[in-house]
Amino acid sequence: MERVRIDVTVRLADQTAERNRYVLAYSDRVATVKRVPAGAAVLRGDITAAIRNAVMNELAEVGYGRLSIEAVARRAGVGKTAIYRRWGNKLEMVLEIVSDVAGRSVPLPDTGSFAGDLQLLMMIVSRALQHRIASQIIPDLMAEAARNPQIAETLQKALRSHQQAVGDKLVGQAVARGELPEDTDPEVAVDLILGPLYWRLAVARTAIDDEYLEKMINAVTGALHAGGE
Repeated sequence: MERVRIDVTVRLADQTAERNRYVLAYSDRVATVKRVPAGAAVLRGDITAAIRNAVMNELAEVGYGRLSIEAVARRAGVGKTAIYRRWGNKLEMVLEIVSDVAGRSVPLPDTGSFAGDLQLLMMIVSRALQHRIASQIIPDLMAEAARNPQIAETLQKALRSHQQAVGDKLVGQAVARGELPEDTDPEVAVDLILGPLYWRLAVARTAIDDEYLEKMINAVTGALHAGGE
């Protein structure tokens, strides 16, 4: 297979307005909850949306362990009965809402090159992980997942399905262009891309700058090429 040299020397600051639009749009959505269309069910959609957003904010402020139905109802401006009409208990409520947010697809258009696609994905993910709400919720739920099998299973299912879709598209496009070997594993590619970002931002709480992202693009590209040899 003919190797295609990928130029990844373009600075991240030199992004087009369209690319930045995708980054901003996803990061703003990642920690908020989609509104239920009016008339979609007997339950009022605006109340459901208020409760969902209240849950996300409560999770960010106090964590799952200290979150209470009373506090969520108070923040949402509704009675507890409005919550119990929708969910049977705290765990059921949190699992359904977090699963919805975690499973949202990343807007990943075809930029025309693997370097461009990779750059865009890293920008979106790094910004989302630094969101004021997501940056508090993610570590807390990961800790809860170690103690609660239901939380662990829900998060794993949502995230893995999401990552598989991203990997298939990202790697599939690159292979079709001749930029990556045909036997490139999409799952491994996504682990190489997202693992370091999660570690730096969610675990080590270390800031990421443009230079680091450029180094990561080079490292991931080199590793995927080496894996195909």
